[in-house]
Amino acid sequence: MILTEMLVAQANRTPDKVFVRTAEGDLTYAEVLARTEHLAAGLAAAGVRSGEPVAVLMHNSAEAVLVWFAINRLGAVHVPINTALVGAGLAHTFRTTGASFTIADDDLAHLVPQSDTTLLRGLPTLDEPSPVAVPPELDPAIMLFTSGTTGVSKACVLSHRYVVRQGQIHAHYLGLTADDVLYCPFPLFHVDAVTLTVVAALAVGATAAIGVKFSASGFWDEVRRFDATVFNFMGATLTILWKQPARPGDRDHRVRLAWGVPMPAWQDEWERRFGFRLYEIYGLTDGGIVAYDPIDSPKRVGTCGKVIPEFDVVVDAPPGEVGEILIRGREPGLVMTGYYGMPDATAAVLRDGFLHTGDLGTLTGDGYLTFAGRAKDSIRRRGENISAYEVEQVVEGHPSVLECAAIGVPSELSEEDVKVCVVLRPGHTLTADDLVAHCAANSAPFMVPRYVEFLPELPKTPTQKVEKFRLRQAHSARAA
Repeated sequence: MILTEMLVAQANRTPDKVFVRTAEGDLTYAEVLARTEHLAAGLAAAGVRSGEPVAVLMHNSAEAVLVWFAINRLGAVHVPINTALVGAGLAHTFRTTGASFTIADDDLAHLVPQSDTTLLRGLPTLDEPSPVAVPPELDPAIMLFTSGTTGVSKACVLSHRYVVRQGQIHAHYLGLTADDVLYCPFPLFHVDAVTLTVVAALAVGATAAIGVKFSASGFWDEVRRFDATVFNFMGATLTILWKQPARPGDRDHRVRLAWGVPMPAWQDEWERRFGFRLYEIYGLTDGGIVAYDPIDSPKRVGTCGKVIPEFDVVVDAPPGEVGEILIRGREPGLVMTGYYGMPDATAAVLRDGFLHTGDLGTLTGDGYLTFAGRAKDSIRRRGENISAYEVEQVVEGHPSVLECAAIGVPSELSEEDVKVCVVLRPGHTLTADDLVAHCAANSAPFMVPRYVEFLPELPKTPTQKVEKFRLRQAHSARAA
């Protein structure tokens, strides 16, 4: 089954149920199907063919969802592009995809490199029936780029089966139903919005509510306006919401659960304050979501969930020790096909039947997984390998800290020293000495930062992941 076959089936079952909700209004399942068919016919008339990559440079909107579904209906490959990219980063993305056609919002069209692709202005539609392609399930359906927080981004090639099954699996293990409204404020070029919101809603006949972007000041207003029952969090978003002052209306909503990463130490306090449970997951675009907090039992503290039966997950280390997390799907197509146009990078991570994630963790005998940071996000200091993630957890435990990024910087004693880049909560003050003292009281001596830099904000991707390479570049420039 491919995505638009799911849409046809659901539109036949519940034609008048709202499928896509945005600030501009609601579209029912029947309306999404009809507009998808007309748009697909227009794209076919413009020359889009099955198997071709089509780049999409659009803000979050109902139209962006329709474009995606229309491309899928033709059997072409949907390639959503990060709308924040400019210059060399944007040029790299277009070169990587080799897209013959690009669809862009009017205010973004000037960014499209005209020499590399044909820009389709506006949304071409025709009233005649659209051509329908049903490619093999393991053919490419979508390319989603990695966030590029540590270097050049790569295009994960994901099959039709990946897109469908990840949505179905997610809906199942979170207990989603047709009565849910799944709210996502993250962009439609990210897996959270694509498979884990839109496709998960489609899988159970629910409503997918798509915000334009995450806004701390407007988050709860949009949750209430969209009548959301479920939302997802990532990066610093939950911390930013938590550290806002408590309000009498903190429970004035219909949310029954939220899911995401990372899970904060103050999970219990959040649940008491806002009145719903937080669920942690573990996964990545390359390999899908492989572990969930069970919805029918208490959370096991310190873990990011239990490995689900659809996947084999192993840790490349002796029992009880930290090692790299390796993933293998028990069904075809549950992990990426590879990185488009990057055979060496693909071969480096897809080895011996497993996806080598680059993440570190431990695994219990009964299948509970613990995340211990990124292998590439470690700091080597005086012979010790330090998890940047663990340093950040300690720093963010200070009541005056809103968020933090820990990086390794060159040391005159060889290897690296620990530096933390810190954003304070509004209205709070803190000295570097006081923060270092806090770290010394709450972590091993070798983890205590040597350098502290206070910043008004951290450089981030649109999915709120910190671009640490920019912090390292800034430090190097000042040290030169």
